[in-house]
Amino acid sequence: MIFPDLPRSQIHALIDEWIYSERDRKILKRRLDGLTYEALAAEFDMSVRQVKNIVYKAGDRLYEKAGRCL
Repeated sequence: MIFPDLPRSQIHALIDEWIYSERDRKILKRRLDGLTYEALAAEFDMSVRQVKNIVYKAGDRLYEKAGRCL
């Protein structure tokens, strides 16, 4: 998890604030809720590699933006 000491609701709020693509927000939230990369790929009709890239890049963005505030 990106910020293991934060409540899930606060992480979801950070995602809403800093991840601009609606699709990417949905993917990241579903991943945080426990879905596998494979399940996300099937749900969003993408490859597993695409989903992983979205999750990793979004995680980096959150860490960069929110890490300064925490």
